[in-house]
Amino acid sequence: MALCAAIPAEMLMKISLKEVGKRYQNHWIFKGVDYTFEKGKKYAILGANGSGKSTLLRIVGGMQHHNKGSIDYLSSAASAILPEKIFNEVSYCAPGMDIIEELSLKEFLHFHFSFKKIRPEFTVASILQIMNMEAVANKFIHEFSSGMKQRAKLAQAFFTDTPILLLDEPCSNLDLQGVAMYQQWLQQYANNRLVIIASNDEREYEGVVDIIDIQDYKK
Repeated sequence: MALCAAIPAEMLMKISLKEVGKRYQNHWIFKGVDYTFEKGKKYAILGANGSGKSTLLRIVGGMQHHNKGSIDYLSSAASAILPEKIFNEVSYCAPGMDIIEELSLKEFLHFHFSFKKIRPEFTVASILQIMNMEAVANKFIHEFSSGMKQRAKLAQAFFTDTPILLLDEPCSNLDLQGVAMYQQWLQQYANNRLVIIASNDEREYEGVVDIIDIQDYKK
């Protein structure tokens, strides 16, 4: 199903990091990250497992505190967004994030979109069709395979009406069909958003405009 619509300009923004660093006790995970993510572009943060790329992604999204530097969130109107309000503008998917497994897939999507706005060109029914999971819509999520759970996590991120899309190792637990689905979604449903992908898998970040290697910030 080829549904695609531009996100309104007023929802687009840029995120500027100035000398951002993160440490645990006396060990710096990374420091000196000086970078601006711009509206309508896709980026990749690369690094080995445990390198800090997921930590940087969460810091960018306001989900984790940084120890040094500053982050500015600016809308297209050049008005600042307070860091404690940025969660309203962010969709996020990560392998370790929790979803409510006591709900059916359909119930989970309805619940999620009761507090996060669904993109206007979609409904829960159309999302289930795009996921190719209509047959299991009423099945409890705790009965799902790890790959099916990952599809649910990706769906709640891609189809939420936010200008920022943060994806942490998005192809984790996906089979080849699932990877192809993700790649199609990235091309079709992530345009005109600010997309940042934390990855060590080339299949996850095709078409990005720039790559940030976390190793460059471990000096």
